Amino acid sequence: MMAENNTKGIAVQAQESPQTEKKLQVHNLRISFRTSAGKVQAVRGISFDLQKGETLAIVGESGSGKSVTSKAILGIQAGNAITEEGEILYNGMDLLKIGEDDFYHLRGDKLAMIFQDPLSSLNPIMRIGKQLTEAMLLKSKARRKASRKEFGTWMGILTKRMETAAPEKSAELKRQADHLKQLEKKSVKKEQAYQAARSCAEEAEEECENILYLIEKKAWKDLSDAAKVRDFTKHAIHPDVLTEEEYKPVRERVESLTRGLRARQKKNDFSETAESVRMISERLKTALEKEKPDYLEQTWKEAGHSESLEEGFMKEFKEYAEAGIRVSDRKFTQYRQKAAEELGKGLETLKAGGPDALLPELNRICKAVDDSIDPVELVKDSMACTFTGNMKYLSARWREGLRSNDRKEKKYQREKARAEKRAARGKAWTVPAPTVIDLDTVSSNMERVISGLKEHYEERIAAEGTEDKARKTELVIRNIEEKAAGMAARMDKWTARNKALKLMEEVGISEPRVRYRQYPFEFSGGMRQRIVIAIALAADPDILICDEPTTALDVTIQAQILELINRLKEKRNLSIIFITHDLGVVANMADRIAVMYAGKIVEYGTSEEIFYAPAHPYTWALLSSMPDLDTKEKLEAIPGTPPNMIYPPKGDAFAERNRYAMEIDFEEEPPVFQVSETHWAATWLLHPDAPKVDPPAAVTERIRKMKARTAEVSGIE
Repeated sequence: MMAENNTKGIAVQAQESPQTEKKLQVHNLRISFRTSAGKVQAVRGISFDLQKGETLAIVGESGSGKSVTSKAILGIQAGNAITEEGEILYNGMDLLKIGEDDFYHLRGDKLAMIFQDPLSSLNPIMRIGKQLTEAMLLKSKARRKASRKEFGTWMGILTKRMETAAPEKSAELKRQADHLKQLEKKSVKKEQAYQAARSCAEEAEEECENILYLIEKKAWKDLSDAAKVRDFTKHAIHPDVLTEEEYKPVRERVESLTRGLRARQKKNDFSETAESVRMISERLKTALEKEKPDYLEQTWKEAGHSESLEEGFMKEFKEYAEAGIRVSDRKFTQYRQKAAEELGKGLETLKAGGPDALLPELNRICKAVDDSIDPVELVKDSMACTFTGNMKYLSARWREGLRSNDRKEKKYQREKARAEKRAARGKAWTVPAPTVIDLDTVSSNMERVISGLKEHYEERIAAEGTEDKARKTELVIRNIEEKAAGMAARMDKWTARNKALKLMEEVGISEPRVRYRQYPFEFSGGMRQRIVIAIALAADPDILICDEPTTALDVTIQAQILELINRLKEKRNLSIIFITHDLGVVANMADRIAVMYAGKIVEYGTSEEIFYAPAHPYTWALLSSMPDLDTKEKLEAIPGTPPNMIYPPKGDAFAERNRYAMEIDFEEEPPVFQVSETHWAATWLLHPDAPKVDPPAAVTERIRKMKARTAEVSGIE
C-alpha cells in the first residue's frame, strides 16, 4: 500500500478513459463559519471529481459537511460562511470566484438541486402549474439573449478559421453561416407554433370528454365548459394540427352548445348537445393523430433547397469547418507549448525564491496561459481557464497575509494575556484563535496549480495527434445549431404549459392536466417530491444535486423516488451528486461513494468497493447500523457524538468513537492509503506496521449475504 500526506487536502482522481468528461472538479475545498463561540471548520480540504453521466454519493452523519459542500457548488452559502481555500471548477469557471450575475445563468439552468423537504421547496398558495412554468417564462428572454450572443461568438470564430483554411471561399462561407442561422431559427419558430396548437387541441378534447361525462350524469349546467372548448379550439388552428376548413364545422358546433341551453335543461334532454360535443371530440382526435412534421426539412424546402442540395450544403460546410479546426488546433498546440515553458520557468522561480520572487513574473505567465485557451473547445479546459483567476487570488492572499498576520497575532496575544488575568481572578474567558492566512499553504497551492497545469499541458501536447477532428467538428456544428435554435425558442405561456405537462408525465404524475391546477397541499409527500424533481429538470441541467431527497418519505415512496432518479439519469445522461446519511439508500444507484466525517472524506471508492471491501472503521460503523430484511440481531449504534469542529481533534477525528483506535490515532492525522486504483481510505489500520484487524462480525456477515444474493441473482439471469 502507498501512503500520501493529506495535510493539504485529499486529491481524488478517477480511473479515466480517453472519452471520460469531467463535469465538475472540487479541489482542496475548505469552508468555515463565523460564530460567537469561534470559527466552525465545516469542510476541511476535500477533493473529488464528477464524471459525465455518473452518480457520486456523499455519505455521512449530520454535521459531516455534506450539505455545506453542495450549497457551495450551487453558490447559496450562508452569510457567515468563509471559503478559506479550494476550487470548484465547472465549464472553465471557478464557482467560488464568480459573481451572482454569472450564477444566475448557471443556477437552475446548468446546476439544479432537489432539497430534503419538498413542501418547504414549494409555495403553498400557488398552483403547481404556475410553479412549474414560472422559471421557464422568467428566464426565456435571458436565454434567447445569451443564445444570440453565443451564436455570434461561435459562428464568428468558426468562420474565421474556415477562412484561414480556404481564403478564396471567404464570402461564400459567411453566406453559408448566415443561411444556417436563419434556417434553424425558422424551423424552431414553426415547431413551437405547432406544439402550442397541439397542446390547445389536447385541452379542448379533454374538456369535451368532461362535458360528455357531466351530460351522462345529468349534471351539466355551466356554460364555462363550452367557453373553454371555444377558446382552446380557436388557439388550436394550425396548418399541421387543425386547418381553417377543419375548424369551420367545429366552430358551428361550439356555438350550438350555448343555444337553447335553458330549454334543454327544463326538458332534461341534452342529446343534441352530446352529439355536437362528440363530433368536436372526434374531429380533434383525428387532428391529434396526424404525424408530427419535420420542420427543419420543411424549412429547407421552403428556402428552395432540394434534399440533395441540403446534403451537399452541410457536407461542404463541415469539410471547411474541419479544415479550419485542424489549422487552428496546430496553432493552439504551439501556444500550449509556449505556456508550458513559461509555467516551467515560473515553477523554478517559485521553488528557488518563494512567492515574492514569482509575483513579478506572474502577469507574463498568465498571459501565456490565457493565449493558449482555444475558445472553440466545447468542453472547457477548467485548469487553464481558471489559472489566471486562481493565481491572482493566491497572490492577493499572500500579500494580505504578509500585511495582516503579524497584526492579528499581536492582537490575539494581547487578548489572551487579558483573558489569563481574568482567569486568575476566577473569571473564565475564551479567546478564539486568530483567523490568520497560512502562508505555507498559499505557497504550496501556487506550486500545485502551476505544476498541475504544466503536467496537464504536456499530456495534451503529447495526445494532440490522437484527437478525432471529424467528431470535434460535428460537435461544434451541433452546438452552433443549438445556439441558433435557442435564439428563436420563445417561451410563451402555451409552450411553457405544454412542457410542464410533459415533465409531469416524465416524473410519473398521473392525470397531469388535473394536477396542473392543484395546490401543493393536495399532493402526497411522494407526489410533491416528484413535482420538485420536475421543476429541477425544467431547464435540462447538466448536474443534479440531490440533498437527502428521500429522508422525509416513507420506505415504499423512497424506493419509487430513487428508481425515478435512476431512470431520469439514464434517459437524460445526467451527472448526479446524491447526499445522504444512509448507505443503504445509494446501494443500487451510486457509481462512486465518498464517505465523509468531520469535514473530511475518510474513504472513497466505487460502490462495489465500499460495500464489499470497506476499509475505514467509520464505514464499518455505517454498514453495521444499516437495517435490512435478513438481519435479526440488534443493530449496532455508533457510540459517542461527532467532535466539536470549533476545536477539531489533533489526530483522527473518529478516534474517540472508534473501538479499533490505536495510540497514534489520537496524536496524528492518518494519511491516505491506496487500496486499489479507485479505492482509498484515511486510516492508520492500513499502515503496513498496524496490527491486523478484521471488520466487525456484523459487517463481514452482511458482505457474505450480499455476495451470496448477487451470485444467486446472476445464476437466475
